[in-house]
Amino acid sequence: MSKKKVQFEVQENESIDECLDRIKQKGYMPIRRIEKPIFQEIKKDGETIYQPIGRQIVFEAKLFE
Repeated sequence: MSKKKVQFEVQENESIDECLDRIKQKGYMPIRRIEKPIFQEIKKDGETIYQPIGRQIVFEAKLFE
């Protein structure tokens, strides 16, 4: 039995279009895109600085009915 809603993460060496194709192949339809920033913690002169180094893209998808 498949879940009604599933999250698909865009992999490191995968384009957004490839991820969308993968979602469709599994029988789901994307309904929402979520982007989360990825930060790196840098300690400089006793201070902690958070520097953005990338982003994580996740698609929420629902099952085709």
